[in-house]
Amino acid sequence: MSFELALESPQLTDYLRPSAVVDCDHPAVAAQAQSLVEEAASTVDQARILYEWVRDAIAHTCDIQAEPVACTASEVLHHGHGFCFAKAHLLAALLRSCGIPTGFCYQRLVFDDADPTLHTLHGLNAVYIKALDRWIRLDARGNKPGVQAEFGCHGAGPDSVDRERLAFPIRPHLGEIDYPTIFTQPHPAVIRALQTHLTAAALIAHLPNTL
Repeated sequence: MSFELALESPQLTDYLRPSAVVDCDHPAVAAQAQSLVEEAASTVDQARILYEWVRDAIAHTCDIQAEPVACTASEVLHHGHGFCFAKAHLLAALLRSCGIPTGFCYQRLVFDDADPTLHTLHGLNAVYIKALDRWIRLDARGNKPGVQAEFGCHGAGPDSVDRERLAFPIRPHLGEIDYPTIFTQPHPAVIRALQTHLTAAALIAHLPNTL
């Protein structure tokens, strides 16, 4: 990374707390997490399994042309799809359910390369890997042609983190931004958008474009 990530809170416990949106204490969320990681050999394995499951098994709403907009982690789990922000909510809840501190990061991206003046926020996660004593960013948006995000951490040794493999490399010359803050809870502007615009078309027309 070309910049340092910055914690909103110095307390790791703040990155484990449930909330109305990150409802890691919801029975369905907790059960899903435990079923996925029951054979994991390490915390790194748990994080990788949960990340890849949300990335691959939970669709991006736009990729499958679905209409309902989910916000809370349990809603995303129930619907089986969500926008990038909502998938980040679910991944955080699953990881927190397993005791793995997880926060929220954002990027400002060009919404459509046909109009590089039009921007939108994009949501992803940062996960604390205790064995490495460091945070790594993960993007569970969902892969497709031209978008290939990976876990980027293959063990617990000092050289176990490869370069970040996020869905969208930042293009500063187009006004794109990597926001460095790791938030303890989803940004209020994101929650407000997801809870106000209840169809995909309405949300796309009102996506927040800056923090």
